[in-house]
Amino acid sequence: MQSILHVYWRFARGMTLGVRALVIDGEERVFLIRHTYVQGWQLPGGGVETGETVADALARELAEEGNIELDDGGTPALFGIYFNRHVSRRDHVALFVVREFRQPRPPRPSREIAAHGFFHIDDLPAETTSGTRARIAEVMHGAPPRRDW
Repeated sequence: MQSILHVYWRFARGMTLGVRALVIDGEERVFLIRHTYVQGWQLPGGGVETGETVADALARELAEEGNIELDDGGTPALFGIYFNRHVSRRDHVALFVVREFRQPRPPRPSREIAAHGFFHIDDLPAETTSGTRARIAEVMHGAPPRRDW
């Protein structure tokens, strides 16, 4: 049943929009997650739901996946918008850089999130996805941004 819904979703829906966050702590480490349903370590994020703003989706996804709360005074900086052809020909992802946040306690593994952590950019997990590595290089090392995720 799930595969039938996935096929329908890929071909019947209009453009989709997602958010991802490059969360950077005071030690210049980045927060990554590993989902239970896809391979590799990734930046936290997800889809923008109907009637939801991009800012609300970002805050929701960070809370759900990382128990990360955005500081009231801090505004995440939009870094770029990418075409994510790996998901569909209609998918776009807005990448935000988050430096002002709090994490009252580490998140607990769940059905969605198998593992999480803050990692130094020179010591990322071996299974970090190529898209995640590229976004980190763009933000942290000034690598030329690509249009595709």
